[in-house]
Amino acid sequence: MTFNEMIQSDKPVLVDFFAEWCGPCKMMSPILKEVKDSLGDEITIIKVDVDKNPQAAAAYQVQGVPTLIVFKKGQAVWRQSGVVPKAGLVNILQQFK
Repeated sequence: MTFNEMIQSDKPVLVDFFAEWCGPCKMMSPILKEVKDSLGDEITIIKVDVDKNPQAAAAYQVQGVPTLIVFKKGQAVWRQSGVVPKAGLVNILQQFK
């Protein structure tokens, strides 16, 4: 399944644009796991390495990492750069269910 097919989902798709060398990105990984544990199948989480997928980063004007974007039916409905705490992320995702 392609990235574009994945973000067409009826349920929210959280895309984490990250880089291996990025310290704050490493902080997001356990937070994303906790979010997934909390919300389960209600959401999809995709991680996109900006160094390996520069075209995806460019397509969504990702300037810094980590950048989180929530897609619903192919539309970007929310985005934020930097580390987002679990509670905030869960609240945001629940708005789009």
